[in-house]
Amino acid sequence: MSIKQPDMFLQQSIPPAVVDSLEQIQTAIQIEKLGNGLINSTWKIICTDRSYILQKINDQVFRDPFIIEHNLEKVAEHIASYYSDYLLPLPVKNRQGKTVFYEAGTGYFRMFVFLEGSVCHTVVSNTKQAFEAARQFAGFARRLNGLATEELGHPIPDFHQLAVRYHHFETILPAAPSARRMAAAELISFLQDHSFIVTKYQSLVKSGDMHLRIMHHDTKISNVLFDQQDHGLTVIDLDTVMPGYFISDLGDMIRTYTCTANEEETDFDKVTIRKDFFEAIINGYLLEMKTVLTASEKKLFVYAGEFMIYMQCLRFATDYLESDRYYGAKYAEHNLNRALNQMKLLQELIKMKPVLDKIVADAL
Repeated sequence: MSIKQPDMFLQQSIPPAVVDSLEQIQTAIQIEKLGNGLINSTWKIICTDRSYILQKINDQVFRDPFIIEHNLEKVAEHIASYYSDYLLPLPVKNRQGKTVFYEAGTGYFRMFVFLEGSVCHTVVSNTKQAFEAARQFAGFARRLNGLATEELGHPIPDFHQLAVRYHHFETILPAAPSARRMAAAELISFLQDHSFIVTKYQSLVKSGDMHLRIMHHDTKISNVLFDQQDHGLTVIDLDTVMPGYFISDLGDMIRTYTCTANEEETDFDKVTIRKDFFEAIINGYLLEMKTVLTASEKKLFVYAGEFMIYMQCLRFATDYLESDRYYGAKYAEHNLNRALNQMKLLQELIKMKPVLDKIVADAL
């Protein structure tokens, strides 16, 4: 079946102007809407010879998608110069020679070649997946270690700037609805009592004990492509690639891979740390980054988890206190429960710190 009529594309929410700009869509035999992503809308464009992934970029999150295009160009140039055999999924160019298509009223779109035979996971099911994902994100960071950070822009300003997020939390706290402040009283006290995590972050940045590098900044498992045997192939979704610190990538893997429940779980007794998954992450990450990280940075592996869990707890709490402006909510206490979930996870991580420190020491 050939899908060419504009009304068919409109039914698929793909504007005709985008169809005209991307010749691959004009030869499509099938179009499938993929996933339920909160950020970007995604379609699979199936042609006779190969398939493609089309994305509409959410310009409420990425205010200037051309920064993404610029960053990917710089990353591609660096990889081509020094690691030409590395599998780097990049957008295809449209008829105008651009990788980001924009038209007023339609938004921003770009397309990728679909890697046939690849597999995406939404949940980390075993330690092999955790190891392979950590190895892939670390390998990506290692290859970009020689790329000057000033070459890249920030598609989301202050994305992982913990001090900025904590200052915002403190600023909005007095004006938050009193009922929400009361409901979140324990959570607010916890965040304030653990603000030493923010102070440590500020100290590490100021002292230079962490090096600014190009990092991925979104290391969820669905951003890794695997083969059929769960061997990691590469990382995808490079929209958030920008200058940052290794604790962002490693910390978010610890946050999302080691937990026995996802961040939607409201039975907080189910929220614990899987130390074997932690060990797999550390071993996978060190396989690629051991010679890149400094001695000071190697002392921060458990802190990386504290940093990212605390920041996500802070973000959910802030959104709850601001009446769910950013994440939205499916029920009144949704973001409060998400924040309490992350609070419990951080408590578990801190409780297990001696055990986790021993795992790191053995791995090193």
